[in-house]
Amino acid sequence: MPAAGCFAYNGHIATFYAAINVTASAVIQVKRGIGDVIWHLPFVRAIAAVSPGGQVTFLAPSSSGAKELLAAEPSVAETVYFDNSGSQLRRGLNQLLLIARLRQRHFRKIWILDRTIRPAQAAKLAGIPERIGLGLGPQQRYITNAGIDQSHFHDQPIDWLIALMAAMNVPLPTTEPDLPVPAATLANIGERYKSRRRPWIVLGMGGSHPDKDWSDFFWLELLAGLRRRCAGTIFLIGGRQNTARANNLIQHTFGTAAINGCDLRLNESLALLRLADLFIGTDSGPMNMAVAAQTDAFALFGATPVLKYSKFIHPIVPEGGPSPGGMKRISAPTVLEQVTPLLSRLKNPK
Repeated sequence: MPAAGCFAYNGHIATFYAAINVTASAVIQVKRGIGDVIWHLPFVRAIAAVSPGGQVTFLAPSSSGAKELLAAEPSVAETVYFDNSGSQLRRGLNQLLLIARLRQRHFRKIWILDRTIRPAQAAKLAGIPERIGLGLGPQQRYITNAGIDQSHFHDQPIDWLIALMAAMNVPLPTTEPDLPVPAATLANIGERYKSRRRPWIVLGMGGSHPDKDWSDFFWLELLAGLRRRCAGTIFLIGGRQNTARANNLIQHTFGTAAINGCDLRLNESLALLRLADLFIGTDSGPMNMAVAAQTDAFALFGATPVLKYSKFIHPIVPEGGPSPGGMKRISAPTVLEQVTPLLSRLKNPK
């Protein structure tokens, strides 16, 4: 039986970590997109479940919007931003800043959810004793686990992480993100649009690369068709950079109500998608958010591989499959044909 002094010592350790607002374990992901935070989330939860206190600190680039997206996520105690882009000089300075952030929080273990070298190198220089990574290529020199088999080198990133969870004996119950929304935000969005007729159809425009997006002509054709066929309300989202574009599309089509929601904050867009009945859009942050909100998402994969992490993803691909320039080979009538049978369906009928 442990001596009473052991309990006192452990209590002091717990108080120390609470006082400096850190967790014993951290997870770092280097990808810059909103969607990247979302599809990583089931792995973050799996790691948190086997970590002290059931929580981790999550580190990600600021462009990912992780702080806002994960505001209501119980497995994440804190989200910390770091930068990893720019010139060689800027990247070197960013690396020093990352080392300082890691050292300041006294982590005992860090999980590196990518095969890149810099985060693992930073973790070692910060003195983190356990550094769990994929170990694909040169990263192997900086981690403390065996990594995954090199045969996975050219796999999709999600398959790397599935292999890592298996290698580390970490249960992965599901790859569905099911991202919680702050209750107040959900209530506010519900109140804001309560007078709008259902069903609510959300269109997600834009993409992290121009090859992922549709031309305005295709968007115009799709919106015109939807406004003629749908008896509910159509919302357009895609971030502030698409505000003028959405206004132009709405002004040049007619029919059922259409609302420009491009000025919504990330949490507000997530709340809208949680309340929505259907999503149609590109392989983008909004599409991943729709999936995380458990709303059926008809997603256009013209130039990128189809994502398969969720049952809510319903891919629309060009003939012959995704390939460079493939978005030009997905027509608006093709999309309309697939979604028209669902335009009167309610996700949560009362």
